[in-house]
Amino acid sequence: MSLDSLPKVARFVTTNNAQGKAVFSDAVGEAAEPKPIHGGEVVFGLQYCSEQFPVNLNENKDIEAYKKFSQQAPGLVINSGTVLRTVDMGPGHFSPMHRTVSLDYGIVLQGEVGLVLDSGETRRMKQGDVAIQRGTMHAWRNLSDTEPARMIYVLLPAQEMEVAGQKMGEDLADMNGVRSSS
Repeated sequence: MSLDSLPKVARFVTTNNAQGKAVFSDAVGEAAEPKPIHGGEVVFGLQYCSEQFPVNLNENKDIEAYKKFSQQAPGLVINSGTVLRTVDMGPGHFSPMHRTVSLDYGIVLQGEVGLVLDSGETRRMKQGDVAIQRGTMHAWRNLSDTEPARMIYVLLPAQEMEVAGQKMGEDLADMNGVRSSS
């Protein structure tokens, strides 16, 4: 089964009108532009992001930042802001081992995904399971050879990390099509 078989993700952005009432914004569309990587085996959907944290919601500054990044995708992380991204993985896809300098919440929306650590430890994640990724080397594997999988990630910037006196920076290995976050 192809990634096209996954349902489309609809997003609904809210704002306040001149009277202070909550309304839906039409400043960005209801669907993120898909960004295929790894020869189309993986598709990123930048659902939303900010370039500041805490986020500045005044004068639509967050919306303007998202529009900018939707034209020129950020790295996996925005070092001063936040990222909300869906990742669709083709059957059997195994990502390169990588590290982000961020606190990541990864939630399986569809399928079963393996979280693989550089120590060799693994966990099987089912729909609804959550990984809290704290700046460690890891990889993701779609455990199905026939069905696609989808995860959603919330990435928050973290301070520079040091473990046993060694600085632990971003390591994207050979993640073709993904920019450095710095």
